[in-house]
Amino acid sequence: MDVKEKLKISRQKMPEQDPSVRAKNFMEVPLGFSTKTAQLEAQRCLNCKIPKCKEGCPVYVKIPEFLKLIVEGDFAAAARKIKETNALPAVCGRVCPQESQCEATCILGKKGDPVAIGRLERFVADYERENNLIKIPKKQPAKNKKVAVVGSGPSGLTVAGDLIKLGYDVTIFEALHKPGGVLIYGIPEFRLPKAIVEAEVDYLVKQGVKLKLNKVIGASRTVEDLFKRDGFDAVFLGVGAGLPRFMNIEGENLSNVYSANEYLTRINLMKAYLYPEHYTPIALGRNVTVVGGGNVTMDSARCALRTGAQKVTIVYRRAREQMPARGEEIHHAEEEGIILKLLNNPVELIGDEKGAVKKMRCIKMKLGEPDESGRKRPVPIEGSEFTLNTDLVIMGIGAGANPLLTSTMPDLELNKWGYIVADENGRTSMEGIWAGGDIVTGSATVIQAMGAGKQAAKAIDSYIKSGK
Repeated sequence: MDVKEKLKISRQKMPEQDPSVRAKNFMEVPLGFSTKTAQLEAQRCLNCKIPKCKEGCPVYVKIPEFLKLIVEGDFAAAARKIKETNALPAVCGRVCPQESQCEATCILGKKGDPVAIGRLERFVADYERENNLIKIPKKQPAKNKKVAVVGSGPSGLTVAGDLIKLGYDVTIFEALHKPGGVLIYGIPEFRLPKAIVEAEVDYLVKQGVKLKLNKVIGASRTVEDLFKRDGFDAVFLGVGAGLPRFMNIEGENLSNVYSANEYLTRINLMKAYLYPEHYTPIALGRNVTVVGGGNVTMDSARCALRTGAQKVTIVYRRAREQMPARGEEIHHAEEEGIILKLLNNPVELIGDEKGAVKKMRCIKMKLGEPDESGRKRPVPIEGSEFTLNTDLVIMGIGAGANPLLTSTMPDLELNKWGYIVADENGRTSMEGIWAGGDIVTGSATVIQAMGAGKQAAKAIDSYIKSGK
């Protein structure tokens, strides 16, 4: 097929659950491509001599190569091609912001729609798993060297996946009772089914990665213990940034006011939405307000809707085009009936006689001069206060660095916000210790954390081989 014929093929639509139906269930919203649709979409790739799409991928997926295999109908081989550099393709195909990374650099996007790289990644990963075609890759000979990975989120899983193939003895220590980190406690079932995360982790375990759950490093044992008592040669810290953040406004201590971190952990990991079958009750608001503009905010709002809320409102202090959430997530939320109240900011929460939140007082905002992020700074409009009725408030304004681990490491350099200071390869101020993901950068994307894990794995390999 020549270029002119390829240009005539339009980007294929992803089939989805109807908004009126999906707003009442926790099943996955996008339904996935058929084999025919996937092959048609893959044929749109122009096979550029210099594929910019690869430059946009933090984990260097061989995109043109796996697209070519889809066109040829060898879907399992396409999945394995991705796995050469990315151990979590079914996850990335669902939650990566492809529109701002690999697809953003696709040449087709200059005059039209880029190739749906993420959806095709999901397709081949699902095809391989659902048809029992997963093969365990060959590993290099055992090096008799041990690496500890603290945290089983995307950065930790990536480090483990890369180092196990290089012949290292790798053990992941996870504080919670399920592996996956933010993939399992932070992202709802309708965006990333738990079975997908479990299958991706199982793929690593079958390669030889050891997984120790309910192990809180910093409490049950220290990082120093990992070296001196357990004999590890290097340690990677991928503990995320899960410290809840609030606005420090009056009324935040009222009942039925949650951090998004607690709310989503209860819903996702502890299945509060299935109470009393799973005994982790959560307040079920009828008129819910979520504060923030990122993916966590969208996830919280959409979970509230699915647990019976009659009205869900998102209050965000900036404009729509400044929302950090993925465009697809904002679109899905609006389709489901969630209200966006933009250029507004909470200033007080008001309670009833029983100490439960009943109102939110807000002030209207306008955009002023750009701030350090380059976005126009929201400025309060004097005298514009108003109140919203609400019986459940979720603060989705980000998270900070949890000091539980780092407080036990006095020689570890931290920045002023409590995040670990690490170089471009994840190396920290302490010998033999690397770090990556949100505990270094603050809240970022899954694929950015994976990219950090990949760089750290290379550096750890080099360090152990050279001894420095």
